[in-house]
Amino acid sequence: MEERIKQLKKERNAIILAHNYQPPEIQDIADYIGDSLDLSRRVAEDDAEVVVFCGVYFMAETANILSPEKITLLPDAHAGCQLADMITVEALKKKREEHPDAAVVCYVNSPAAVKAESDICCTSANALAVVNSLRDYDKIIFVPDKNLGSYVASKTDKEIILWDGCCPIHDDVELCQIEKLKRNYPDAVFIAHPECRPSVLALADEVLGTSGMIKFAKKTSANEVIIGTEVGMVYRLQKENPEKKFIKIDGAICKDMKLTTLDKVEKSLKNLEPRVVVSEEIRVKAIRAVNKMIEISG
Repeated sequence: MEERIKQLKKERNAIILAHNYQPPEIQDIADYIGDSLDLSRRVAEDDAEVVVFCGVYFMAETANILSPEKITLLPDAHAGCQLADMITVEALKKKREEHPDAAVVCYVNSPAAVKAESDICCTSANALAVVNSLRDYDKIIFVPDKNLGSYVASKTDKEIILWDGCCPIHDDVELCQIEKLKRNYPDAVFIAHPECRPSVLALADEVLGTSGMIKFAKKTSANEVIIGTEVGMVYRLQKENPEKKFIKIDGAICKDMKLTTLDKVEKSLKNLEPRVVVSEEIRVKAIRAVNKMIEISG
């Protein structure tokens, strides 16, 4: 299967991208592994004509927003995101009407149409910098993740209006789970994704997005690290840092991220389906919000 994928990739002039939460066998065949925005930016820099995005729908949308001239494939069209589904354009417009003096900061884990209705996008890593960059606004509507928004609110003087959305995988991480792991691994450091609840983040030695976790894992002197995010992250960290032990949180599994299989990747390359295409009307609006973020994060 892997050999067939390599051959098809060559024939199609394609690249394969895998999010950090993808299954091990998908990470192993990927040309690039990373977070959603980093992967989309790599698409824009690469001369490939076909992009196989092994992730979830909104990620493939972002890749298509930045590189509309390329064929964007999502091996499983049903790979969605519960967090992204918690916000709609209509609901966001209503919230804007309620707070006409507020800017909208949109987490990249959201639909393209919602990005198009926002002032600027952000990632988990640069959310605070993005919020603080909006000097003309004292009020920020932060969508759609309330936990990330709450974390930002704790670090800024601006008024943050939270959306009632969350990533169920991160939000379901319980305080008792972390306390038990800390007892079992007393020498371990705990790093947590800001999509976790504030009570969980309060126990963290570092609060980091997935890209930050990768950097931390390489630099830390700790031999044991508890990973407060989706379990797929542990595979990459362990592979890149075999001398250290990375401890997962049981149950922190995104089923949508696990829908990608080698068979589906092979079929998508063979048939050039399923394709993800963002309409030009939405793309033009959405790319403004994405580019504003990129200008800040560099």
